[in-house]
Amino acid sequence: MQRIGIAGIGDISRIYLDNLTKVFGKQVQVTAVTDTIFERAEKAAADYNVKAFRSAEEMVHSADVDMLLNLTPPQFHFELALAAVNAGKHVYNEKPFCVKREEAACLIKAAAEKGVRVGGAPDTFLGAGIQTCIKLIDDGWIGRPLAATAFVLNHGPEHWHPSPEFIYKQGCGPLFDMGPYYLTALVNLLGPVTRVAGSAKIGLAQRLITSEPLNGTVIDVEVPTYIAGVFDFASGAVGTIITSYETHFHTLPCMEIYGTEGTLRLPDPNTFGGPIFIKRFNAEEWSEIPLVKNYAENSRGIGITDMAVAIAEKRPHRASAELVYHVLDIMHGIFDASESGKYYKVKSKCKRPAMSVM
Repeated sequence: MQRIGIAGIGDISRIYLDNLTKVFGKQVQVTAVTDTIFERAEKAAADYNVKAFRSAEEMVHSADVDMLLNLTPPQFHFELALAAVNAGKHVYNEKPFCVKREEAACLIKAAAEKGVRVGGAPDTFLGAGIQTCIKLIDDGWIGRPLAATAFVLNHGPEHWHPSPEFIYKQGCGPLFDMGPYYLTALVNLLGPVTRVAGSAKIGLAQRLITSEPLNGTVIDVEVPTYIAGVFDFASGAVGTIITSYETHFHTLPCMEIYGTEGTLRLPDPNTFGGPIFIKRFNAEEWSEIPLVKNYAENSRGIGITDMAVAIAEKRPHRASAELVYHVLDIMHGIFDASESGKYYKVKSKCKRPAMSVM
């Protein structure tokens, strides 16, 4: 059984801790936590009966930790993950995998040399919703997929997030923060991407925090906040994604896939369940499709659990380095295309992951 140390006890850590100790507690064991604010680590350690470390460096060198779950802000993903890999630990990073392609490539190379595994979030594609959609497509319910759309449109997290500054800094923004959910789902549904076009702009140069405890603080925006991308899948389908923190209202779906025999309306890929709807070419109404897979509730932690089980079973894990690097490459490709005015030909490759058996 893999023993997990968690770095970063922020908002997302609670659901990971709950699921890894309760839902997946027979397959993995959380043994340690750390945070730059030690009191957070101490509280989590007391709540979940694990050890609190004063530094991530100390934790990744602990003999009681086999695997790092890296929940730190994106700008710290690479440095901490590399330290863990060099210490002989497996690593699972929150999204995005790394800020830069070069960092991700370096981390993957180091892991191969050390004989350890790396992978990362999101793992929502392993939930009942997207897994059911994969089966529907593979079983031919909408015929041959021709195109897909994905929309992430809102007016930013500064109105509800307790500490939203990092979301407007390098390595984040609407594409890097939310895009991984949508792009990871699409790669699982339709396969890898071969080329990308895009346009990306900063809308508001500053954002006013209205949530507590930083109400009244002004954030300088460093990354594009309205991004439109078009990409070609190796399968022949065409995809469109728009991610925006400049949108007050809209009437667009989260995701849809258009096939030769109908349309599939997917659930929010930032969740694990449904609803799922299909309308075939000869139908008058949309039909809701029941979920046929497990884990419809918030199951964050299923990705690192699958990695731990895969290590024991000596098989590939599904939230793999190749998958998360491919998604990172696509996102950077949208920015590259926007800056150059030309298509970006995607250099990374990955196989469409096998369906989940968990």
